[in-house]
Amino acid sequence: MTPWSVLRDGTRLIKRFVGMHPGAFSLAVLGAALYAGAIIASSWVIGWSTDEVIIPVLDRGEDPDLLGMAAAAVLGVAAVKGGAIILRRTSAAYMTGSTRRDLRNELLAHMLTLRMSWFNRQAIGDLLAVADADTDQGTGVLGPLPYATGVSLLLVGTIALISTIDIWLGVGAVVGLLTAIVIDVRGSWITFGMWEEVQKGRGKVASIAHESFDGALTVKALGRENFVSNKFGVASDELRDRIITVNSTWTKYQVIIRALPQFLIIVLLIVGAVRISADVVTPGDIVTVAYLLTLLAFPIQLIGFVLWDLAGALAGWRRVESVLDATDYMDWGEDSASSKTDPAPVTGKTVGFAYDDEAVLEDLNLNLGAGTTLAVVGPTASGKSTLGLLLARLWDPDDGTIHLEGRDLRRFARSELPKEVSYVSQNAFLFDGTVRQNVTLDSEFSETEVQRALRLAGADRFVSELPDGLDTQLGERGTTLSGGQRQRLALARALIRKPRLMILDDATSAVDPSVEAEILKALKSAELPSTIVVVAYRPSSIRLADEVVYVDSKRILAHGKHDDLLESEPGYARLVKAYEDEAARLRDAS
Repeated sequence: MTPWSVLRDGTRLIKRFVGMHPGAFSLAVLGAALYAGAIIASSWVIGWSTDEVIIPVLDRGEDPDLLGMAAAAVLGVAAVKGGAIILRRTSAAYMTGSTRRDLRNELLAHMLTLRMSWFNRQAIGDLLAVADADTDQGTGVLGPLPYATGVSLLLVGTIALISTIDIWLGVGAVVGLLTAIVIDVRGSWITFGMWEEVQKGRGKVASIAHESFDGALTVKALGRENFVSNKFGVASDELRDRIITVNSTWTKYQVIIRALPQFLIIVLLIVGAVRISADVVTPGDIVTVAYLLTLLAFPIQLIGFVLWDLAGALAGWRRVESVLDATDYMDWGEDSASSKTDPAPVTGKTVGFAYDDEAVLEDLNLNLGAGTTLAVVGPTASGKSTLGLLLARLWDPDDGTIHLEGRDLRRFARSELPKEVSYVSQNAFLFDGTVRQNVTLDSEFSETEVQRALRLAGADRFVSELPDGLDTQLGERGTTLSGGQRQRLALARALIRKPRLMILDDATSAVDPSVEAEILKALKSAELPSTIVVVAYRPSSIRLADEVVYVDSKRILAHGKHDDLLESEPGYARLVKAYEDEAARLRDAS
């Protein structure tokens, strides 16, 4: 990118942000403009006081008749400056905070519209960095922006006032200002690439940290604390070095920018002295010019801050924009959920699905009657879990269609399908909240409905023994509970919604076999009007199912009753035998 393309893209970014909260920006600029006007007024007051009050008293010994007026003028200007500062800072802080909030809300809402396949390609820690560090960095330019915008009026007013005093002094001020801006634009361009590397480094650090915390059990179990710490340390050191480099570059340019106004003041004072000797200007005029040039130093630096912050903001925004520009959407139809409460039949026609062009399911056909409990059985990597995800429309098939009571799953409007279909995975996720909040997810359910769901999931007994029952705080991911308890709460969360189709992807794997059998029997009872699909591994679970589909070689090889498949399908019989041998081994070991 060229220096001017950084400036162009940065200007577009500023326009976007200002458009989000134009009122707050306008008030902040108004405050800055009032402040700038007060400064210009104060310079005039000082010059006028010098010529009309101070010099007459010192040179001619006249009475200071205008002293009260001069004091009132100084106090009035100070009051305006104070009020302007409050208005500017308050409005700028509101605009910055609100913009960051809106961007984070926009990011989350956008990401939740994307397919699960998009999330599988992302590092969660990096996404956290985008929502946090990159959003902060991307909006960092909003802090000095209103001030710089308002103070630009100070620059215009200052140069105009100097020019009215003496045109050559005005030309010198313009040349100095343009020189500073050119230097700042070039510096902003140089550091843009550096800021991009800094933001990537922040994402890498966040990714390693998230991975380390999420995998703390594995790290500690394998004694790899030093390995993970060293890996994190290397990434942190790289980030530190990048930040030092960009700040060092910024500081070198700041030396020039800070020295430039002082040099300009010296030059213009020399020129001013010559102009006084030529009787073109008065000493009061030179005092006014000197004071204005002193004040000019900070606005020039402030404009530099904006340009430098613009490079960092643009680097952070590029990463935020890369997420907002993702278009891997899950397309939705317009159908609403059915008002029916009875089990729903499910059909799949020539369903095909692939992960990264590697086929998992091909030409799969399924016909499941309403109210049936179906066990999906197959060897590892045969596509059992994929089939469950497709039935819940967490993924879409690449080929073919899946229908719920004759309706293509893709015809449902957003959030409507989950009113009829519930999916429970093996890895039960619980939120940092109470038992009740995790079961209801803040939906309106009665106490009776909550207790019924807990009972069907086999969770009522242990919940009643918790310190505060349903109001017990579980902590992040429900770490205060065992794996089996977390699975049962996740199951209750699905059951309370009384789905017409329930999909259990080995959702009771952490539960004792006897407890699992009780849960599955309860689910098959008349209390739950659902068609049930269970991705099963335990022979006890398979036997409780009304029907079984045997999945292998990317297809459904057999569909029927368990006993029939044992006789007709050798592969299925061998697999079930292996499951039984493993279950016996575990029983003997315990």
